[in-house]
Amino acid sequence: MMNANAIPSRITAIGTYVPSGVLRNADLEKMVETSDEWILQRTGIHERRIAAKDEFTSDLAIAAVENMAAAYGKNLTDVDLILVATSTPDFPFPSVASQIQAHFGIAQAGAMDLSATCAGFTYALHTANAMIASGLHRKVLVVAAETLSKVTDYTDRTTCILFGDGAGAVLVEADPDAPGFHAAYLGSKGDGGIHVYRSGLSTSMDGRELAGNGCIVQNGREVYKWAVTTVPTGMQEVASRAGIALDEVDWFIPHSANLRMIESICERSGFPLEKTLYSLAYYGNTSAATIPLALGLGIEQGKVKAGDKILLYGFGGGLVHAGLLLTWQP
Repeated sequence: MMNANAIPSRITAIGTYVPSGVLRNADLEKMVETSDEWILQRTGIHERRIAAKDEFTSDLAIAAVENMAAAYGKNLTDVDLILVATSTPDFPFPSVASQIQAHFGIAQAGAMDLSATCAGFTYALHTANAMIASGLHRKVLVVAAETLSKVTDYTDRTTCILFGDGAGAVLVEADPDAPGFHAAYLGSKGDGGIHVYRSGLSTSMDGRELAGNGCIVQNGREVYKWAVTTVPTGMQEVASRAGIALDEVDWFIPHSANLRMIESICERSGFPLEKTLYSLAYYGNTSAATIPLALGLGIEQGKVKAGDKILLYGFGGGLVHAGLLLTWQP
């Protein structure tokens, strides 16, 4: 529940972008030992969007922001904080957020990247809401963008079938008359970090040598077991903190990791799959970007309407997770 003195905020606009390159299941059949049937049966993914060789996370992020500003007629000059959720920045530094700030010439905005992998968008929204609730900021630009294709090993048949590239952007603005954020629940299981990682400056974790040479390495079985037990419990906790029953939620938007995982989460939580939105079928797993891409699709298809209660739930490497209940009222 919100503190009585907190300043309420809401999402007032959304934009998305995916690159033009397409990697279909049929293409993967020529690269590794797999098949369209095998991929669909295990993941629900038909194809993924792939960034060009000279197209990076900042390019996708900027395009998503431009899409948002044009679609909703938004002025960005008074944005006072830029948060970018990404695990694939163009550089270790400068941040993608700083690149966005420079591109749009937003003179007075603070800028920082946030690393929470596939839960990055929900963590960034939670942070934006908190910044506004505290009175420190009034208008926060939140972007989730990834170019996972650049850190995917296309000889590893267990991971290369999953990942794609994309971006989503939203504006979070103070609005005392129409509060849009109702409850949140965050958690982590750091000792599970070894189950999905990318090596970096260190090539060992907890005394164990890391594989992948900078590409994504995942123990899908362990991540699956953790997600399908953690997320249903978290969904109930978010609803409880908001003072509503889970069946009062209009739409559930989980991280689009894998359709089989989403089906298990829905089954265990008792939430209807037909009221669940995901973006993986034609975009693949885009990590932090999957949730805004799914929300954008839901709006575009006329499913999500003003006044709908939406439960977002991100989960992934860390292991970290974060759920948010909000009302869609742009």
